[in-house]
Amino acid sequence: MSTRVITLASRLFKPTSSTFCSSSFGVPISLTCKYFSQSAVTRQLDISGIFPPIPTPFNEDESIAYDKLESNMKKWNKIPFSGYVVQGSNGECCFLTWDERIQMVKETKRLAGPGKLIIAGSGCESTRDTISLTKLMAEAGAQAVLVVNPFYFKASMNSDALIAHFTKVADEVPVPVILYNVPSNTGMDIPPDVVIRLSQHPNIIGMKESGGDITRIASLVYATSSAKFQILAGSAGFLLAAYHVGCVGGICGAANVIGEDVCKLAQLSKSNDLKSAMDLQLKIVGPNTCITRRFGVPGLKTALEWFGYYGGPTRLPLIPLKTEEIDAMRLIFKKSLYL
Repeated sequence: MSTRVITLASRLFKPTSSTFCSSSFGVPISLTCKYFSQSAVTRQLDISGIFPPIPTPFNEDESIAYDKLESNMKKWNKIPFSGYVVQGSNGECCFLTWDERIQMVKETKRLAGPGKLIIAGSGCESTRDTISLTKLMAEAGAQAVLVVNPFYFKASMNSDALIAHFTKVADEVPVPVILYNVPSNTGMDIPPDVVIRLSQHPNIIGMKESGGDITRIASLVYATSSAKFQILAGSAGFLLAAYHVGCVGGICGAANVIGEDVCKLAQLSKSNDLKSAMDLQLKIVGPNTCITRRFGVPGLKTALEWFGYYGGPTRLPLIPLKTEEIDAMRLIFKKSLYL
């Protein structure tokens, strides 16, 4: 058996039937479990560690530059990532066709190093499309999917609607589901009661939490702990705090650029060397803010070029940074001693 197969197999375990329904976390057990199909996948996948949400490299004509993806992957494979997230927000997923999104999964799977997990962003506005795209991404090599909540009709996306959506998806897809809460993009948080209830579904194994509210994260970790629900920090900007309240890792945009340091921070966060962990966290905060909330994907692609990766253009309507924005970003990276 290959090392790759052994490594991936070691991430899987079969939970007992009591794992998911033994506790109601304040929600009546009849309400918690009645939503979930008995035919749902009943395996758990270890998603601990650091995952970069990789950007989609474009040529100047906005076609996908698969050769540049290959060169970037060769560098990323040298960093101790647990795997890769493909077609998340940093992948400009909302600007790609389904065929492009699926091909990005195929290529990333082909290029990934041994034992690296492939998590694909498959969330769509409709439940039906989310299921269809998830199945196609699973066929392309995704071992789990990251599913953002529907938000276009946000006034109607109450707890019942979200539970119905995620439950049907999890019931019908062949790979584990990771919830994706990203209020800066969706304009809404997935309510805690929804997360707690869905945590007991046997095929919903965790959540990427990008809101940055440590109190919310800690509360959700506590409320879902007996379900073995795995919460990932959605940013390197609060990674240390996230680990210290029980998160198992992070899907961090900064890992694309300063991956070694993000992985080192993850290790320090689990050690007794709190001083070193705090120092490194503070060093990362400024650059992380630049390539996430402040300058977004154009900022990330600019920074990639500084560190020997291919960044390239974004797709319209995202536009390149202005000279003064690049100068401001460069100054912050210099203050953190990265340039």
